[in-house]
Amino acid sequence: MSDKDLVATDKNLSYQAVTTILDSLDALIYVSDIDTHELIFINKYGRHQWGDPNGRKCWQVLQTNQLGPCSFCTNPLLLDSQGKPTGVQITEIQNTANNQWYQCHDQAIPWLDGRLVRIEVATDITQRKAMEEALRAAYMQAELLADTDMLTNLNNRRAFFNLGKQILYQAERNSTPVALIMFDLDYFKQINDQYGHAAGDETLIAIARIAEEQVRASDVLARIGGEEFAVLMPQATLDQALILAERLNKAFLANQITKENYSFSCTASFGVSALNAQVVTLDALIADADKALYTAKNNGRNQVQVAN
Repeated sequence: MSDKDLVATDKNLSYQAVTTILDSLDALIYVSDIDTHELIFINKYGRHQWGDPNGRKCWQVLQTNQLGPCSFCTNPLLLDSQGKPTGVQITEIQNTANNQWYQCHDQAIPWLDGRLVRIEVATDITQRKAMEEALRAAYMQAELLADTDMLTNLNNRRAFFNLGKQILYQAERNSTPVALIMFDLDYFKQINDQYGHAAGDETLIAIARIAEEQVRASDVLARIGGEEFAVLMPQATLDQALILAERLNKAFLANQITKENYSFSCTASFGVSALNAQVVTLDALIADADKALYTAKNNGRNQVQVAN
């Protein structure tokens, strides 16, 4: 055997050895022409998933319903302005043919014939993505529960103050009005004592649903403790808050909590405040509304009072 034949044999054995190694990997490895996208090589994993190249382009083999190169193709990132390789680009994509998620490591390298090609190593990360999504959903649910009053499904005190700070910040930036309604259910302890805590819970839920029907989508309605509620109204004046408070007062009075052995209505006392030259913070807004609320209680309850 001549030296030339020995060199050819060595090259063939080396190629077979490399191909054997690549075919044994549990990951997609392919090579495509960086200009034409022609698929030059694809390992066994890739052939099993997407079939043989048969002279087709990478996006024709590896994707589905593609009329051209993929929108997420990294080829433009693999070469610099002088046409030199830039190094490895790492992306995560969902394959359109099998809907599996892959982490892709792409790089431009010189091929055996001298042209530049793209080599990609893509590992299936579908299970990891599913776990990440489950964790994200669990986190969002935990955040929701942390901001939700479990009895009424309204915002709780934590959510009220967090959202309130954002609303006051935007109001200050944009010089827009903000109003606040605080209301407290009248003689709520007597409802619990006379009809039981189940009736008390039913009353709180009924009040929450009535209030939800009356407030605007932009308003922050919250149960901030016990039988005390608040409505923070962005871009609303004191007069607009007064109108809403009176409407809520009438709706509560008209509502009947009825069971086989009892029927009653539950009124509320209201305190209303709004931003002004002296009241510029959420704490000050609450303090003013609280003063008005206690005035309403001291004056006989079931009424609306405005901060002086």
